[in-house]
Amino acid sequence: MRPELAEKLSRIPRKPGVYQHKDAAGTVLYVGKAKNLRNRVNSYFHASRNLDGRLRIMVSKVHDVEVIVTDTEVEALLLENNLIKSLKPRYNILLRDDKTYPFICIKNEPFPRVFPTRQPRKDGSKYFGPYTDVRSMNLMLDTIRSIFRLRTCSLNLAPEPIAAGKFEVCLQYHIKKCDAPCVGLQSFEAYDSTIKQVEQLLNGKTQGLIRLLKDEMQRVAEAMDFEEAAKLRDQVAALEKYAERQKVVAGDLADRDLFALSVDRESNAACGAVFQMRDGKIVGRRHIYLSRIEETPKAELMQAVMERYYTESTFFPTEVLMSVGCSDPEIVEELLREKSGHKVTLHIPQRGDKAGLVRIVEKNADLMLSEHLIHKQKQSEGRVPHAVEKLQQDLSLSRLPRRIECFDVSHLSGTGVVASCVVFIDGQPRKSEYRTYKVRTVGDGRSDDFKSMNEVVGRRYARVVEENGPWPDLVVIDGGKGQLSSSVQALVDVEAYGKFPVVGLAKRLEEVFFPGDTDSVFIAKDSASLQLLQRARNEAHRFAVTFQRKQRKQQTLHTELEEIEGIGPATSRKLLRAFGSLKRVKEAPEALLAEKVGPYAARLVREYFDKD
Repeated sequence: MRPELAEKLSRIPRKPGVYQHKDAAGTVLYVGKAKNLRNRVNSYFHASRNLDGRLRIMVSKVHDVEVIVTDTEVEALLLENNLIKSLKPRYNILLRDDKTYPFICIKNEPFPRVFPTRQPRKDGSKYFGPYTDVRSMNLMLDTIRSIFRLRTCSLNLAPEPIAAGKFEVCLQYHIKKCDAPCVGLQSFEAYDSTIKQVEQLLNGKTQGLIRLLKDEMQRVAEAMDFEEAAKLRDQVAALEKYAERQKVVAGDLADRDLFALSVDRESNAACGAVFQMRDGKIVGRRHIYLSRIEETPKAELMQAVMERYYTESTFFPTEVLMSVGCSDPEIVEELLREKSGHKVTLHIPQRGDKAGLVRIVEKNADLMLSEHLIHKQKQSEGRVPHAVEKLQQDLSLSRLPRRIECFDVSHLSGTGVVASCVVFIDGQPRKSEYRTYKVRTVGDGRSDDFKSMNEVVGRRYARVVEENGPWPDLVVIDGGKGQLSSSVQALVDVEAYGKFPVVGLAKRLEEVFFPGDTDSVFIAKDSASLQLLQRARNEAHRFAVTFQRKQRKQQTLHTELEEIEGIGPATSRKLLRAFGSLKRVKEAPEALLAEKVGPYAARLVREYFDKD
């Protein structure tokens, strides 16, 4: 087995779904379903597995495996059936008599019949299912026929032949299984009311019917008719099991496209997944990858995916379901209207079967993005960005600075001092490893920057020494020689100095200093290496300032209330939660304040603010 395939097999999720074995040319060799995809797919490659000759040949040709995650094993079964019929893989045993799973049909005709079918048609009839268990479907039909009096004949019960008396009552009428609408003994309205009750049952509203059947079962059991009681018992069990309104195949036979989005901000990438549903069945899918997404909102990413897909598409559905809205749905709707010649509605389902369909697409978007990022990572292994190589060259470093950590201190006139540490790996920010610090060494004036930097660098690398990593390849200090010297002293104190190079980046002339050097290192202003250092420095500054503003805002909100004698932190928080801001607390009448914190605290707050 190829190492790449072995690694991919280890990442397959332990969830239900469908898998496809493919050869080197991408041809699907085999389609299967599984309750646990990882266990099932890996079992083909286990040496102890007793495969027949056909599957041994198939496994020897497998070059890649693709999986589709579903919510349940039943959904996987339905999807497997659709894929086998459309792809006709060479190594699948086609022992399904080329049949589809059955539905229960309520025929679009006068006095509708209710019967099973394997061939749903777009003729206005209503279809319920599909049923993966034929016995369960038959029990459901038996239950319907035992409770409701419905015709089973195929007569054309149009008003004219009924009025002309062309039909006669049959045995079903005499055994009280039909009320003989064929001879006018049952009105269309009465029959239609019965059909609506059948629809409610088939839609899963079974509790009332279950109670009715249990009462009837109790009655016949007391009458010693145990055979009929057993039959009713089976019907109750079938009804209680009747929750299999499947999502992979939609009963309305609609043509839909289903869109979902998976976003990984840290990797700066996203994946838009599109599943094509035709005649109620998922028949195909496509994935569109996006890179350099930065902080682009999800709505704009979804807009880009949909525009890209529909400008290239040749088939257009009647409905589009999405996991998130797009930024300009009017443009998408107009594009669809122009290319299809009919209106296409966009919808974000929140509950029900449609929402379940979209969740399946979301799961697969997540899976495909994960696979895509792993593939990119493997491709980039051994390849180093030009800026990182140039930085090593310009600074004469002994190893590539693949992991750069950069520090910055932020304060407002010497108060509210905080610091940040940002991490760049191979020239890209790794936001999950960013850290912020509340500086404990606080004094007055700019000289505090030296003490603050000393404290933060010491705290950072004391922990790195304790945990033995992760070690940086280069540390960048935002500031000149003073901040750099303070940082070096901190590294000496925690016994980390010498384990990695440290440089200072002075803002004024964008000069780079090494510890102890009088002169700065010359780097051209347009050099990719200097631009990388600037990016790291600017990101550290942004992150520190954001944290400092957040801290200052919280202190502003809380401090003034807590300055009121008799008002503690708990009461202050309660007031801010109740009114939303300090301004609203100031404006609130005493009676309203009293409702939240009591009359005593309300009077103290009101007296304090009324003095101003």
